[in-house]
Amino acid sequence: MTRTFEELVAEAEAVSVAGWDFSWLDGRATEQRPSWGYQGLIGERLAHVESALDIQTGGGEVLAGVPVLPPLTVATESWPPNLAKAAALLEPRGGVVVADTDEPPLPFRAGTFELVISRHPVTAWWDEIARVLRPGGTYLSQQVGPASVFELVEYFLGPQPPEVRRGRHPEDARAAAERAGLEVVDLRPEQLRTEFFDIGAVIYFLRKVIWMVPGFTVEAYRPRLRELHEQLREGPFTATTTRFLIEARKRT
Repeated sequence: MTRTFEELVAEAEAVSVAGWDFSWLDGRATEQRPSWGYQGLIGERLAHVESALDIQTGGGEVLAGVPVLPPLTVATESWPPNLAKAAALLEPRGGVVVADTDEPPLPFRAGTFELVISRHPVTAWWDEIARVLRPGGTYLSQQVGPASVFELVEYFLGPQPPEVRRGRHPEDARAAAERAGLEVVDLRPEQLRTEFFDIGAVIYFLRKVIWMVPGFTVEAYRPRLRELHEQLREGPFTATTTRFLIEARKRT
């Protein structure tokens, strides 16, 4: 039997959005993954360094999923529910989770880490990344690209201006890294497909990824949500996800 709009809304509003695990969306939404396989990529690098920093680790799920952690493994996070999840996953493996504001400066001495990683950082503070890297060290990050899932964003917020749609452009990241004194050795953008199959999936996504529609609540957008619920009876809502991989090295 088809579930009602109110049933789907109630379920999506009640579920926890702590951490960075999207498994609740299994069967309700799909997201094509980038070809480079970020977790496997960082797993290979982490096995060959003595020190690593994961900036904005979320709930620590990505870092915790690699086979080997370096002797010095540190992760930063700002949101208290995520801090607790990350600590539970990483501390039993010898990792250290540090509460941080996600604003400069990073709470570490200069030249501490051989490898700095970050999956989907809200902001990449390039001067700080360069400062905490050792000479010859590497920053390896998967980031959200420009106008990612903007079909959904603009469904709720309306057309966005060109400067907003261009935000998070990979070439801007390259320029910022180079200004900080880093050498960009790899930069790979990809466009990927995302589908939402029911309105509960949309609500959960917007509750979790809070910068997509700032201040999102069901009550504020109930009429649009109900319209989208009716559209979803005819088929999935499709959006374009953009990602890029950037690797930058600190000169020796």
